[in-house]
Amino acid sequence: MAVDAESAEDTEDSAPEDAEPAVEPVDEAADAEPETEPEAEADAESAEEPEDEPEPAVEPEPAVEPEAEAEEEAEEEPDAESEPEPEPETEPEPEDRPREGTLVLAARSVAEARSSVAAPEAKPLADKPPARPVGTFVPLVTDDAPSEPPRERTKTMPLPPEPGESLKLLAELTNTPPPRETALRTIARRFKIWTPLVLLLLIIFGAVQALRPLPSPELKLTSASSHTFDGSEPSLPWPSEGQAVVEVEGLGSLGSSGKEKAVPIASVAKVMTAYVILRDHPIKSGAQGETITVDQKAEDQYESGSAEQESVVKVTAGQALSEYEALEAVLLPSANNVARLLARWDAGSETAFVAKMNAVAKELGMTNTTYTDPSGLESTTVSTAKDQVKLGRKAMEMDGGVFAKIVNTIKYKDSNGDWQSNYNQLAGYNHTVGIKTGTSTAAGGNLLFAATREVGGSKQLIIGAMLGQYKSPIIDTVLARSKELIKATQEALTSDLIVKKGDVLGYVDDGLGGHTAVVATKDVTAVGWGGLKVGISLTPAKTGIPHEAKAGTTVGELTVGNGDSEIKIPVALEKDLVEPSLGTKLQRVA
Repeated sequence: MAVDAESAEDTEDSAPEDAEPAVEPVDEAADAEPETEPEAEADAESAEEPEDEPEPAVEPEPAVEPEAEAEEEAEEEPDAESEPEPEPETEPEPEDRPREGTLVLAARSVAEARSSVAAPEAKPLADKPPARPVGTFVPLVTDDAPSEPPRERTKTMPLPPEPGESLKLLAELTNTPPPRETALRTIARRFKIWTPLVLLLLIIFGAVQALRPLPSPELKLTSASSHTFDGSEPSLPWPSEGQAVVEVEGLGSLGSSGKEKAVPIASVAKVMTAYVILRDHPIKSGAQGETITVDQKAEDQYESGSAEQESVVKVTAGQALSEYEALEAVLLPSANNVARLLARWDAGSETAFVAKMNAVAKELGMTNTTYTDPSGLESTTVSTAKDQVKLGRKAMEMDGGVFAKIVNTIKYKDSNGDWQSNYNQLAGYNHTVGIKTGTSTAAGGNLLFAATREVGGSKQLIIGAMLGQYKSPIIDTVLARSKELIKATQEALTSDLIVKKGDVLGYVDDGLGGHTAVVATKDVTAVGWGGLKVGISLTPAKTGIPHEAKAGTTVGELTVGNGDSEIKIPVALEKDLVEPSLGTKLQRVA
């Protein structure tokens, strides 16, 4: 049974005079517990019907559990006289509920306990004060007491789904059976997978191809790689004895006769003596060279040689000879005494000089030649026609042309005032220009010769050798037979126009399939004889071939002929040479 406010005030006023009567209501309330149960139920029913109580205007809240709704309604209950202190209880109070500070009876506590049992259990707030024991005196809130800030309203949190529902949703998302496999779906799936990868690879491939270094351009020959002269091979008048060889400088050999073997060569050996002297003591064109003082031995050898009918030239001890005159004496009248004088002057002794002669022979590839003296008088000085042609070619090519000039001289006047004639009577006639005769009983008649022929606008040098001619008179025999051989060779030479200016000879290959034609810049005429085959080739410029160039740019040279007879002319681009396009770069594989 609830106690009204006036009874509570009387009790509060009388408490200081007599404390015993104040305890009695508590005991009666404990005995009257069954009578307050209907009242507690009525309070619970009033809490469940919020429309019967005056509520302040609030925004609609989402639906909550009964326990939460009861707590919210208890917090929203306004106090008419003062600012309400937050209630620890979650149950709403009726309008006639006593103010704070009133002695709470045991019956009210029992009713509230029953009401809390009837409603769903609510979790206590974190800041809910501990429950007051029954009969506790609660002082009134005064104006001097500090007011606490209003508590935040409880926010409704959505309840988590039940475990079974989550599993059902996961099953629906993951266990959906795939569509039936078809060829079209397979192709579409593979297309989606491979297309990006293929595109990426194509992009990488294109970048690599575009940035790769270009291959070096090459010069390719499209014209014939050789030319063969019309007609049959020439038939030359070869000697019936001994051995002979004839060659055209730069074109090769027209043939040979006899067995190639080392035989005595007599005074032909003086060609090596003169060659070594000029190599070690060169003479400029028009000059006389160094001065040589005649020793007593040279004078003595003149006296003894004259008595033995050797080829000698008069000199006296202490006489000054120019190098040029000494070489004339050796090569034209074939002076043995002057040849030995030059050997001693150059090497200090004849033996030392002979060693130099053999060393040079080895350098020139004269594998079948041996020298034992500087004059060739000794029969142990031997060689072959082929070896002597090698030496004659090198001697005629010597710088300054001194050797070639001397051997083409018919006669000269020495420092003694005597005229000295050339034993090679062919020199100076029929374009014969040398070189040296050599005769002896052991060697027979021998001649190393040279002649020229103007053909195809160029002068061709013919060099030959004839050894071992023993028909008497041997000197006349070798000269006559050599003359026939020289004449036949001159007549056999001919010329052909191999290339005309502007002819397309080949192309520049850029390495990626691009071709740019190259043409001859002038006519090319080659010299040969019937049946002779000469080579034709293209070689790139020493500076290389560019990737881009204008028409007319020289990119190489054309070579026609073999060996020393090669004719070379520049070749140029017929049109502009351009760098390969991007499309061409992308298509290259190697």
